[in-house]
Amino acid sequence: MPLDLPPLSDRLLSAAKAAGADAADAIVIQGTSLSIGVREGKLEEAERSEGIDLGLRVLVGQRQACVSASDLSERTIAEMAERAVAMAKEAPEDPCVGLADPDQLARDWDIDALELFDASPEPDAAELQEDARRAEAAALAVTGISQVQSAGTGYGARRIHLAASNGFAGGYRRTDRGTSVVAIIGEGSEMERDYAGEQRLFQADLPSPEEIGALAAERALSRKGARKPPTGAFPVLYDERISSGLIGHVLMASNGASIVRGSSWLRDKLGEQILPTTLNVTEDPLRRRAGGSKPFDAEGLPTRARDIVRDGVLTGWTLDLATARKLGMTSTANASRGPSAPPSPSVTNIALTEGELSREDLMVEMGTGLLVTSLMGSSINPNTGDYSRGASGFWVEDGAIAYPVNECTIAGNLLDMLRTLIPANDARQHLSRVVPSLLVEGLTIAGE
Repeated sequence: MPLDLPPLSDRLLSAAKAAGADAADAIVIQGTSLSIGVREGKLEEAERSEGIDLGLRVLVGQRQACVSASDLSERTIAEMAERAVAMAKEAPEDPCVGLADPDQLARDWDIDALELFDASPEPDAAELQEDARRAEAAALAVTGISQVQSAGTGYGARRIHLAASNGFAGGYRRTDRGTSVVAIIGEGSEMERDYAGEQRLFQADLPSPEEIGALAAERALSRKGARKPPTGAFPVLYDERISSGLIGHVLMASNGASIVRGSSWLRDKLGEQILPTTLNVTEDPLRRRAGGSKPFDAEGLPTRARDIVRDGVLTGWTLDLATARKLGMTSTANASRGPSAPPSPSVTNIALTEGELSREDLMVEMGTGLLVTSLMGSSINPNTGDYSRGASGFWVEDGAIAYPVNECTIAGNLLDMLRTLIPANDARQHLSRVVPSLLVEGLTIAGE
């Protein structure tokens, strides 16, 4: 049953004040999730969870502490506040902690314009099971598929409310619905697998189970006869399915928390070119129907679009209030938090400038090299950007796919890799990270 969240956050703040806190903020999250898995047309697993989480951060001078609970009783809330204040008094002083000034706070926003919440009825378990069954059946109907490892569907809905003793209060709702399938061909040492999965905020935007199952089967069949590629230095084309991870390394290295710790290979690159001059990396937390959208951050600051990289140049860090103060900068309104931890900087929706060529055009331009569709493991040196990952995909010769490959490693240095990026034009616009396929020159491939 939906609860009235603002009074809960007010109770937390009142308890914090009564316990001796100088300032406080609170987060209340009420959520429902339902997931279904089928195997051979029958229900294999079903999980449903409903709950509410309370998070309270208190500040005593320049010391802070966080506590969380899931009990709404007055006794529990009072004990939360008392425990948090006692913990804060024992915490080390940090001159950079503190709430936002009142004039920094978000005042007006149009949450409906973001379209984060699907008001259609919550699907029941039988409906989700039927979707999973249809997706599995569609994969199994494709000749050559030996089995479906998993077929699942899920639904989630959350209500979030934030409040602070500086006067901020606000909340929003979010839903999501998804379907995924993992299909397998062959047996034993000849077994290969691949997957397809889709998730949307609105059920009406989700592709049909048949489309998702058939795509998983098609991808699995393309893996037949996979072998190791040759060893050497070759161009690598990151498929759109996994290319956002490459930009993710930029986002992690430009996170204010990494900069404060001094553990970032971009720490000395502010204002310098790190991508080709034609490329921008833009964050937009106000995109319609996007998973990372929100009207304000976890410290109540109004969110806004910004360029993290403009014309190839790194323009700034991703900051919350504390990291901004430590660096002598201004918050970029990127604070994120859960019930049991203080705010920390985190990005929302990201888009990389697309190119004019298709993925197939880039394969032709590449000539001979590796098309990567899956990555596994990770060895990234946070200080130098040295990069090594396990990979699988397809070997390309004369601009066309020659055969599938597996059990290989690709390695390079992220700074060198990023400066050679050539983007395709195939980014999926509904994703939170809109990144097309990316061609990178001169990586070292360890195969045969």
